[in-house]
Amino acid sequence: MIKISADSTCDLSPKLREELDVAIIPLSIIIDEDEIFKDGVDIGPADVFRFVDGGSTCRTGAVNVFEYQSHFKKLAEENDAVIHISLGSKFSSCYANATLAAEEFDNVYVVDSQNLSTGSGHLVCDAAAMAAQGVEPEEIKRRLEAVVPKVNASFVIDQLDYLAKGGRCSAVTAQGAKILKLKPCIEVRDGEMVVGRKFRGNFDKAITGYAKKRLETEGIDPSRIFITHAGCAPETVDMIRDIVEESGKFQEIHITEAGCTISSHCGPNTLGVLFKEL
Repeated sequence: MIKISADSTCDLSPKLREELDVAIIPLSIIIDEDEIFKDGVDIGPADVFRFVDGGSTCRTGAVNVFEYQSHFKKLAEENDAVIHISLGSKFSSCYANATLAAEEFDNVYVVDSQNLSTGSGHLVCDAAAMAAQGVEPEEIKRRLEAVVPKVNASFVIDQLDYLAKGGRCSAVTAQGAKILKLKPCIEVRDGEMVVGRKFRGNFDKAITGYAKKRLETEGIDPSRIFITHAGCAPETVDMIRDIVEESGKFQEIHITEAGCTISSHCGPNTLGVLFKEL
């Protein structure tokens, strides 16, 4: 049996994690440099928003080598092989730490997703499908690495305040975006986050334009799409789901809530449409 494992940053829904039988290892969420929580275990996005809006600082901490070794040891003993999909190596030391930990085992394979959130979640789903089909672990790793550059991930952010608080943009830039009612699209390119197109207007108008533009992408893989959000109103998420459904492009549409990592960096009212290309 091949067990699929992933960092908590894959942002799969509890239902999907259960259906795919994925073992999740949580990143740390550090509040004011002295309180440490585990992503999705004893802290959630709503808690992060409450802490930050209350004036606290919030940052994420990578899974360390010892934590990965303990995680892999149990899975490696209970299964023939373990495929672990990590948060992108340019975002965190998770991949490097997981790779070091895997050296202790001859049946643990680590894949650098070069992505975050359900961008890496796509790889988790693909890995679980291949494992169920009986594909050998070396071949699963090879195929996943071939899919990595085909994942198309981005998010629209309502406000830049959280990025400014985390030192990822200036307070002046954040204030300027607010005054001009600009909603930037953050895209993952070559394993890094970059600012793409900027949408104007309120959040619902911005993400409507964003979703429609995304669905115009040439060569979309129809197998699966994720609508992943942080702190969005249910009616807002439903509106984007309707747009995706009306396109008739996808066999599976999954709605997931972004975990603490995306939430702590981007803040509430963040939404992404993530798919693969052929």
